Amino acid sequence: MATSRWTGTAETSSVSLRRRGPVLERAILDAALEQLSTVGWSGLTMEGVAAGAQTGKAAVYRRWPSKEDLVADALQAGLPALDEAPDHGSIREDLFQLCRRLRDALYSRSGFALRSVIHECDSITAERFHGVIVRRLIEPSNQLFREVVSRGVERGDVRPGVAGDLVFDVIPGLMMYRSKVCGSEWPDRDIAEMIDQVMVPLLSSRAG
Repeated sequence: MATSRWTGTAETSSVSLRRRGPVLERAILDAALEQLSTVGWSGLTMEGVAAGAQTGKAAVYRRWPSKEDLVADALQAGLPALDEAPDHGSIREDLFQLCRRLRDALYSRSGFALRSVIHECDSITAERFHGVIVRRLIEPSNQLFREVVSRGVERGDVRPGVAGDLVFDVIPGLMMYRSKVCGSEWPDRDIAEMIDQVMVPLLSSRAG
């Protein structure tokens, strides 16, 4: 009888600890990001995600019918928010701090996951994630750059009219090129050089 009561208690405890709803979904999304950042897009499997989340494969497929659907939601949930422009009193310091935040986002677990998708997917599959990348990374970072530069114009350390669309492509273009082609992980020293040697001379009210 004592054994029966102990077994029943253990079973009840097991059921009560079983994850459901948002808690389970968060565990699955975290497991997908972990897989992307370690084995990449090509190595990610729904079975591996289920094992990482300590759940059954059916629980994953019930929520996300395909690998693409799962990864799109994992990136959407995992990429850090870029929602506040730094204000440190000068265009140089504002750009430096903003670039550090972008660097940290790109080299976070979610950033590694994003890069594995961009680098490994064929063009048709990559198109599936275009909207997520634009909404969560490109548009927010571009908006923050515009806010920083507009504030610099108001302070008088940025030339009025200098900030066209091509100017806002300089920093992300350099960061993407040197990350992908040169293998740079953008330490603070390299960010400072980019700001001091490229962006400040380009934007400065003392230029030209």
